[in-house]
Amino acid sequence: MDETLFDLPQAPLQVSERATLVHSSVEMLGGGTPQTTTPIQSSASSQASEGSNAVVASSAKASGSQFAVSSGLLWLMLFGLLALLAGPIVVGRFVYEMRYNELKAGYDISSTTLTQVKSRLNDLELASRLVAKRAEPSVVSITRPSGRNLDGQGSGVIVDKSGYIVTNFHVVNGMNKVQVRLSDRRVAEAKVVGTDAMNDIAVLKIELDNLIPAEWGNSDRLEVGDLVWALGSPYGLERSLTFGIISAKARRSSSYVSRSPYQEYLQTDAAVNPGNSGGPLVNIEGQVVGINAAIFGTAYQGISFSIPSSIARARYEELKAKGHIDRAWLGILPLDVPEDLRARFGLELGEGVLVGTVERGAPAGRVGVQPGDIILKWNDHVASDPTLLSRTIAATDIGSTAKLVLVRYTGKNKEQLAFDVKVERRPQDEDER
Repeated sequence: MDETLFDLPQAPLQVSERATLVHSSVEMLGGGTPQTTTPIQSSASSQASEGSNAVVASSAKASGSQFAVSSGLLWLMLFGLLALLAGPIVVGRFVYEMRYNELKAGYDISSTTLTQVKSRLNDLELASRLVAKRAEPSVVSITRPSGRNLDGQGSGVIVDKSGYIVTNFHVVNGMNKVQVRLSDRRVAEAKVVGTDAMNDIAVLKIELDNLIPAEWGNSDRLEVGDLVWALGSPYGLERSLTFGIISAKARRSSSYVSRSPYQEYLQTDAAVNPGNSGGPLVNIEGQVVGINAAIFGTAYQGISFSIPSSIARARYEELKAKGHIDRAWLGILPLDVPEDLRARFGLELGEGVLVGTVERGAPAGRVGVQPGDIILKWNDHVASDPTLLSRTIAATDIGSTAKLVLVRYTGKNKEQLAFDVKVERRPQDEDER
């Protein structure tokens, strides 16, 4: 391509050149010699003016930059202040939305699921109603008169249509007769047939017809977690029903719940209060699996205790037949073996029962049993628990001869000893202690 097509335009005249032309024109028009500033002076002025303009422009540019920085900082501070003020509100709203969504999800899920399991819940509700209806007719309220006042309250359960009632020993302690109020509102005088302080059981007898007795259940079949209901008259409020589960079994003397070497309890969380004593604890079939007997403290605190039906029923049968309980007697205080003694004697965990004390004049003392001995066997029973050993001894035929095997630490050696013990009846005054 021809380069002449791209010639640059002519440059404009400089200031000095324009001034020369002007003066030349004046000279031609006026004919005199003009007073002009030389082209060099004009050029210097122009350069100074241009320099001044450049300084002004530079200052303006610097001022603009400073203003821009100041404006940026101001906006940044304003944004930080807004974030500081709005932050808690935004975070709170976020947390609220999360909690709301969580609650809403739980509500929706439970609404759907409850509809699906409603039939099963209805079955449980119906079962509870039926348990109450089956057990209620046999539950009685007991009061013991003292002069003109009624200073004792308790409960009981009819276990025989001929009028026999089971309650606690401590409900009727010291009484020959008490007043009984039935669920059908009838009131009768009840005779105390017999009592057993060691197991806290008493048997009463009323002379009424048309009685509906409760059915005994088997407490040995209960498992922790099984449903149970407690009936009675807490604080005199008759026909009260509470509900819970079996919390634990075999609460014996080693758990410090009972001082009796023959007693053990079922532990439940069914609410039991003063006045419930002697009332029945029933299973889901409405059968008596326990007799309510004790609580921690003076009012319900989430833990209550019942005498298992396996013990209560046996005591009832014997009291009904004889009016008292015959127990064989060794005359010792049985205790768990401490860990230090267990290690010293080389015993396995759960092996042996420690002799805490020996009662004066008791069969144990007469054959040579000493405090600190560890009993290993009573006849064929292997000793492992103080309560179980006491009950085994108590059930031994009175008048028979029992074989007692124990281990004793003598000096630096341990010695195993065997004794033949003549089984005697436990004195009645021992039961009253």
